[in-house]
Amino acid sequence: MSKKSSRRDALKQLALGASIPLIGSIDHSNPTHQITSTIKGNPTITEPITAITLGAGGRGNVYGNYGIEFPNELNIVGVAEPIPIRNERYAKKHQIKDKHRFTTWEHVFEVPKFADAIIITTPDDLHYGPCMQALEMGYDVLLEKPIAPTERECRDILELAQKTGRIVAVCHVLRYAPYFIKLRELIHSGKIGELISIQHFEPIQHIHMAHSYVRGNWHNSKATTPIILAKSCHDLDILRWMVGKPCTHISAFGDLKWFKKENAPEGSTARCMDGCAVEATCPYSALRIYHRNREWTYVFDFPEDEAKHDAFILEQLRTTNYGRCVYRMENDQPDHYVTSMQFEGRVTANFSMEAFTSYHGRRTRVMGSMGDIVGDMETFTFTDFRTRKSEQWDISVDNVSNYKNSGHGGGDWALAADWVRAIKEQDASLLTSTIEASIESHIMGFNAETSRLTKTIVPVKL
Repeated sequence: MSKKSSRRDALKQLALGASIPLIGSIDHSNPTHQITSTIKGNPTITEPITAITLGAGGRGNVYGNYGIEFPNELNIVGVAEPIPIRNERYAKKHQIKDKHRFTTWEHVFEVPKFADAIIITTPDDLHYGPCMQALEMGYDVLLEKPIAPTERECRDILELAQKTGRIVAVCHVLRYAPYFIKLRELIHSGKIGELISIQHFEPIQHIHMAHSYVRGNWHNSKATTPIILAKSCHDLDILRWMVGKPCTHISAFGDLKWFKKENAPEGSTARCMDGCAVEATCPYSALRIYHRNREWTYVFDFPEDEAKHDAFILEQLRTTNYGRCVYRMENDQPDHYVTSMQFEGRVTANFSMEAFTSYHGRRTRVMGSMGDIVGDMETFTFTDFRTRKSEQWDISVDNVSNYKNSGHGGGDWALAADWVRAIKEQDASLLTSTIEASIESHIMGFNAETSRLTKTIVPVKL
């Protein structure tokens, strides 16, 4: 008998003699539950609502494409977009009349109201103005997150929405993802006993971090919003939603550690195309990411002629931030961020947002008095302490023909479907991410940033 086997047997006998259950004694033999969600829309709706899209970029196309797939529900009748090629392509896709094509959001409100709703997918710092104007003119609103760059502006939108009685849905799309819906259902069913604590992790993935928060539109927190809101207000919102009770105190730590000039490798240059000596081995090489691998190129407005795409990408890398060295940007967003929260009822939660991972997709651990749950947005496993048995749920979302334009685990178009129905029936209760519900996570985010900068525990005042 080997020494390893002898030691294992001795430990087993010791545990049995002391009546201590061995680690690993959970029964994992139970069958897996399969949850399949299909994007079906609202087939009972025969007359679509009409909407104007402000901002014809990636997110504007996600929600606009819902109308292409389900024309009986949503008809895009106007667009405001300052980039000509985006404006033209969006108008052509949705057959928008020339008189309802505008350069900026302000121009939309210079004409009388001509639709039921406004879809706001402008840059973060351009959410407040159009939302306030839309509410004043009687439009219902679909508002991309974050609500606004400051707490005061968020509260202004809430107050005006309540005053006018208009529907404002915030794009906290994780609430509509089948994974989180089932996870919350399990927590509130009592199967885990009393909820004690949650650990939630958002791995941004290192290239995504470099693309969006070092080179990209959100690289400067002062010009847009802090990364805790720009990237992770989804996560604060889903924690608040799963706990089901208000957050009372929050504390946070985080910093920009790596993407700084002092960490630039020897021989690196201002742009990756400038003869950088380490370009071939740099994981953040713009030539590797955008040109050789053709990743993250959705931000480029390519010409129709595919033969010109190669030269077009190289021109973008010569002239835009996407071609600059990640160590020489004017970025200030933290590349690692941890937040601790205390909720009513003595429930705690820890959230970690990390740039330096090879993978993405949220990870969640839920601890209850009678069981725990471990999940990764595709599957989760519930273990019952009483029976020592575990059950697993697999989550899948069936595609529709244009589903590739949705995302967030099926949440994007599930939100769109509920928003259309809520406007059609003028019933905000059909939504879970109304402005009234969504503002709490934003206040948590602003308070987390205050805590991070002041190194204090901050009370959350809703």
